[in-house]
Amino acid sequence: MRRELAEWAQQAHDLSQRHAAGLIPVDRATLRYEHHRDPQDALRVRLRELAGSRVRYGYRRLTVMLKREGWNVNAKRIYRLYIEEGLIVRTQTRRQRAQRQRVAQGPAVRRNERWSMDFVAQRLADGRWIRVLTVVDQYTRECLTLHADTALSGEKVAAALDKVVALRGAPKSITVDNGTEFASKAMDHWAYSHGVHLDFIRPGRPVENGYIESFNGRLRDECLNVEVLFTLADARRKLALWLHDYNHHRPHSALADRTPAEFAAICSGGNDIGMRSLAFPVTPPCVRVRTRRFVRIKRRECNAA
Repeated sequence: MRRELAEWAQQAHDLSQRHAAGLIPVDRATLRYEHHRDPQDALRVRLRELAGSRVRYGYRRLTVMLKREGWNVNAKRIYRLYIEEGLIVRTQTRRQRAQRQRVAQGPAVRRNERWSMDFVAQRLADGRWIRVLTVVDQYTRECLTLHADTALSGEKVAAALDKVVALRGAPKSITVDNGTEFASKAMDHWAYSHGVHLDFIRPGRPVENGYIESFNGRLRDECLNVEVLFTLADARRKLALWLHDYNHHRPHSALADRTPAEFAAICSGGNDIGMRSLAFPVTPPCVRVRTRRFVRIKRRECNAA
């Protein structure tokens, strides 16, 4: 800061370097020092390319993506370049609300044990509305389906779930809200025939289905608000591409920056809980503390179950 002030005084008032250094004051050696830091132009270009293609990713997730490509970087360096390149993602500040006591639900302890399900509405380019059925595995964070249609009744929801169940089997329970589609006779019959318990949250308590609410926020932030959906077919194609990218490429902070597909592969490899793989994760130094905390939480949940 003093160096910048001395340089400004020297240029604005036509002072000598000795005079400007005496006024601030600052050491003359500091004024004469020239930086020899590598500008890292190649890294800056790649960082801008990643931030341009994934506009809602922050510097930590971009650091993970760069490390996957073989860049020898850490989060502090990427944060410095992230700031210098003006790539900060602006988010709306949420209004602070008073905390309230809520009933905690038992967490899932293995893959395909509990799902979460909800709807997201989106407008097409011509003004028509579509609805997207979103289903997430609570343990692996995998997105199981993104089914878009102009209208989604209980029968269509059951048909979409049949396709998912045919690939990976039925869960023990699905957490849903109190929408008419989920409380319909068609869904009740589907749940009974597949032995699935529909776990309805309390009215006006979306936080009790936090897994799907968080996922819907990512879906809207990184896909629906970025893409222009022209037709229903175009929406289905773009949702399918984003689903594959989310499951196989997007690092998830709750999974030690693994992708949901990587974590699901670990769970299906003979260890449902996946604790051994999480004990020594290959992660950047900036997230090791968070990873250890995740392991302790998961172990505590398993012991309680």
